[in-house]
Amino acid sequence: MKKTLLLAAAMMALSPAAHAETLMDVYKHLHANPELSSMETETAAYLATRMGNLGFDVTENFGGTGVVSVMENGPGKTIMIRADMDGLPVKENTGLSFASTVVKKDRFGDEWPVMHACGHDIHMTTFLGTAQEMVANKDLWSGTLVMILQPAEEISHGAKDMIKEGLFTKFPRPDYNLALHANSAMPAGQVGITTGYALANVDSVDITVKGVGGHGAYPQTTKDPIVLAAQIVLALQTIVSREVAAQDSAVVTVGSIHGGTKHNIIGEEVKLQLTVRSYSDETRDKLLASIKRISENMGRVAGLPDEKLPVVEIKDEYTPAAYNNPELSAKAMDIMAEVIGSDNVIASDPVMGGEDFGRYGRTDPKIPGMIYWLGAADPAEVKAAKKAGKSMPSLHSPFFKPNAAAAIPIGVDTMTATAVSLFNE
Repeated sequence: MKKTLLLAAAMMALSPAAHAETLMDVYKHLHANPELSSMETETAAYLATRMGNLGFDVTENFGGTGVVSVMENGPGKTIMIRADMDGLPVKENTGLSFASTVVKKDRFGDEWPVMHACGHDIHMTTFLGTAQEMVANKDLWSGTLVMILQPAEEISHGAKDMIKEGLFTKFPRPDYNLALHANSAMPAGQVGITTGYALANVDSVDITVKGVGGHGAYPQTTKDPIVLAAQIVLALQTIVSREVAAQDSAVVTVGSIHGGTKHNIIGEEVKLQLTVRSYSDETRDKLLASIKRISENMGRVAGLPDEKLPVVEIKDEYTPAAYNNPELSAKAMDIMAEVIGSDNVIASDPVMGGEDFGRYGRTDPKIPGMIYWLGAADPAEVKAAKKAGKSMPSLHSPFFKPNAAAAIPIGVDTMTATAVSLFNE
């Protein structure tokens, strides 16, 4: 605790403007040059060079475009800090002087405008700033620091690919995993910590509803897949309301429905796309099983033979729930309160968003982990929006414009203090 207080005092002595100035150059570069999931080659190389210059032992192209940086600083615990690198296929509309105008190909060869609409540029800049502080304050901690730059978070592959390639066997296995995520509604200057489940299991499910097509004037000669699809959509709503315990949390959303070609034609099939969210694995299993049961049996009710029953496909895009170790979360709240004041450390509610950071805590033996929210919105804009009864632009919005200059130093200070304190337990 004494070393944490010394570090807090050292960081408070720094000028926030000076602290953010160099990092803002990094942030602006990253913001203006986003890359899509699994394609983060230039981003990874840019940051790997900087980590190497700080004295880390750097391994590139790990788990795809991932970067693993290790610094041994005497005996002690091993702590992993993670940042994600990928941008989104979103055309930026913030009006910033350094706004992204990038158009790049994704891993399938399709071209998209690209934007850091989820704040990963803030994550990476904070990551680098934390590395700089940890190096500058090596006399305040002892142990092994593992810092990873993860690709493909937005498509739920990055953590899985890095673990599969041997993240926890080829490099020192952490005692703690740490990460942060920008929060578009929380004012810069604050952080939020959730105890227990922080983010949800996320599954993408495709349902192909088959039928027997024909003339729209003679529906009695057909098996209409559009009517059946509509019945399935409505029946799926009973899963959360009637099959999941009221004190549990779950979401089943049909986000896309496509079928048919013309007014007077009953088609052969309809495609549904669902997002399914939960916290516990037991609830996740129940949701997925219920979707399959309802879809198939609604087909039977419609009189379809077995070969024509709806086909339910769970996509390979599963993001496991992120669970914040309660003991670690409580420690972090106390540590961060020392650095930025207890009024600025918020006990946050869990959300139904997804984040594959949770996967790092699922390997056996389990590694305690915590991901916390970093306020990124301009405080004056948050205040004005509340007064007007409006919402701030959300993550993934083309209008998401964080106050990075105010948020990044808070991210660096809170992450650094947490890591130093954990090293010195």
